[in-house]
Amino acid sequence: MKKLILVSLLTFASLSAFSQQDSQAQQLLNEVTKKVRSYNNILIEFKYFMINPEKSIKQETRGDVTLEGNKYVLNMMGTTRIFDGNKIYTIVPEDEEVTISTYTADNDAEITPNKMLTFYEKGYNAQMDIQQNVKGRKIQYIKLTPTDSKSTVKNVLLGIDAQTKHIYKMIQSNKEGMQFTVTINSFKTNQPLSKTLFTFDEDRYRNNGYYINKL
Repeated sequence: MKKLILVSLLTFASLSAFSQQDSQAQQLLNEVTKKVRSYNNILIEFKYFMINPEKSIKQETRGDVTLEGNKYVLNMMGTTRIFDGNKIYTIVPEDEEVTISTYTADNDAEITPNKMLTFYEKGYNAQMDIQQNVKGRKIQYIKLTPTDSKSTVKNVLLGIDAQTKHIYKMIQSNKEGMQFTVTINSFKTNQPLSKTLFTFDEDRYRNNGYYINKL
């Protein structure tokens, strides 16, 4: 279950092609992208909720991700995932295991956390949807529909704070009936980060008895 939830989040946005846009939705998405790319780094705390009606499964968890350029550190369900721009390190303390894999451009799903706030740029048609008031914040939703008819994703509702142009919520519905919701609880930018945050110390983990699995 832990791996299912983590993989579901990491593959939240892995499609291609972008066309037939609602001009108003397109403009708002462009503003979000411009805002996101203006920051040196972003720290996000989020709540993740998954429901699978067919199997009567509901799962809720929390996590955080730090983004800087094409690098990231994701913490979720006791697992840490680091991408240093070249290799991906998945650290599972419960199993005392680290899996190391090399990122390739052919597998964009591997860097989805890095694209968490810009995933909509490719793979969807966008249309303006409902607007909600959340504790005084005006949240404008955009409905994203996959351009790939073979995609298992039915649609994604992307909630955007109309004032800050930050993403507040993502609700992905799959054709099989499963639904994944990510709600951003904290959004911090341009924070002082450790110079070694995105550096994996293999000797440290090996000396602590971790099994190092290199793919």
